[in-house]
Amino acid sequence: MAISHSQTLIFTNPIILPRPSTINATPTPQTPPHLQRSPRRIRCATRPLQVAVEERPKLRWSEIGPNATEDQKRAVSQVSAKMTKRCKAVVKQIVCFDSESGDLRWLLCEWVRIMKPRRADWLAVIKELARMEHPLLMEVMEFALVEDSFEANVRDYTKIIDHYAKLNRIQDAENALRCMNKQGLACDQVTFTVLIQMYSKAGNFGRAEEIFEDLRLLGLPLDKRVYGSMILAYIRAGMVERGEVLLREMEEKEIYAGSEVYKALLRAYSNVGDSSGAQRVFDAIQCAGIAPDARICALLMNAYAVAGQNDKVRCVLENLRNAGIMPNDKCLAIMLAAYEKDNKLNMALDLLMNLEKDGIIIGQEASVILAGWFCKLGVVEEVELVLREYATKDTFS
Repeated sequence: MAISHSQTLIFTNPIILPRPSTINATPTPQTPPHLQRSPRRIRCATRPLQVAVEERPKLRWSEIGPNATEDQKRAVSQVSAKMTKRCKAVVKQIVCFDSESGDLRWLLCEWVRIMKPRRADWLAVIKELARMEHPLLMEVMEFALVEDSFEANVRDYTKIIDHYAKLNRIQDAENALRCMNKQGLACDQVTFTVLIQMYSKAGNFGRAEEIFEDLRLLGLPLDKRVYGSMILAYIRAGMVERGEVLLREMEEKEIYAGSEVYKALLRAYSNVGDSSGAQRVFDAIQCAGIAPDARICALLMNAYAVAGQNDKVRCVLENLRNAGIMPNDKCLAIMLAAYEKDNKLNMALDLLMNLEKDGIIIGQEASVILAGWFCKLGVVEEVELVLREYATKDTFS
C-alpha cells in the first residue's frame, strides 16, 4: 500500500531488517511456487553461506496511535514546518522511536530505501534533531557518515570527533578518525586542532605534540587555534616555558592568541610564584591589545605575593587603581595577606579607609583574611573602635 507523506507515521512492531543490499533478489518467474524462498527469510551478508537465514517480518509504517506519549506528541507537533515531507517523516519516527523494541539503524535504513534522501535531507534531519537536543542525534550522525547518500566530508567527521572528544570518549573519536582515513579523507587543519585539544585534555601530551609536529611537516598553516591548543597542552603538561616560546613564535608571525591562552599562561606562572614569567605574559597581554582587568591583575599580584615581593604587590594594586580599574575581592585579599605577612597593620587600615572613601567594600575572601589576622593579634575590639573613629572623622571633615 502506498504511503501518504501527509500522514504522521510511527513504527509498530519495530523489528530489525538488513541493509537493502543484503536482501535476496526476488525469485525468477520460472521458479516453481513451492520452491520459492519466502520474502520474510533473509541472509546476512557478513555470515557464511551455510548459516541458516533469519526470518524477519517486513517493517511496517502506520499513523501515530494512542501508544505515543504526551511528550512525544508535543515534540512531533513542534517539528519545523519548513522541512520537506520526507524529512518530517523520519524525524517523527525518531521522536517516537522505542529503542527497547527496535533498532534505529534499520529505521534509517528503510528511510533511505523508501525516500532516497540526499545530503540536504540528512543535514535538515540532523539540524532538527540538534535543535530538539534529541538523545538519538549522535546515532543518526554515525549512521549518516557511512551512507553514500550523505556524501560525508572531512568536516562531518571532524564534528563527530570533536563531540566524542568533549565527552572524553577517546576510543570512539579514534575509531571515527580511522573510518575517515579509510574513506580516503585526509585530516585538515581543523581536524588536527580538535585532536590536539582532545589529547591535551586527556593528559596524552606526547600524542598532542606528535600531531602538532605533523602539522608543521605537512606545511599546513598554523593559526591561533592550533597554536593556542598546543600552548594549553604545554601548560597542562607543566611545560609553561615551552608554551611561552610558542607564544613568542606567534607574535613574530603577528598572530595573537585568545585571551584565555594568555590568562592560562599567566595563571601557571602565578601559581608557582614565577614573577618574572608572570610579568612577561602580563606585558604580552597589553601588546596583544587586550586590556587588563581586575582578574588579570590579581594573577600578577599573586605571582609577586607567592615570590615574597610584597612591595611589587602593592605597586600592581596602585597601578590598577590609577588606571581606573576597580579591584575585586581577590586583589584585596592578596594585598591584605601581604600586609599581614609583613605585619603592616597601619598600612592595611589605611587601605581599608581609602577603599571606603571610594565606595569599595571588601568581600568575603578579604574579610576572612582580615578577621583571622585581627584574631591572631587579639585586637578585634580595638580595631573596631579605630574604624569607628575614622568613620566619624570622615563624616565631619
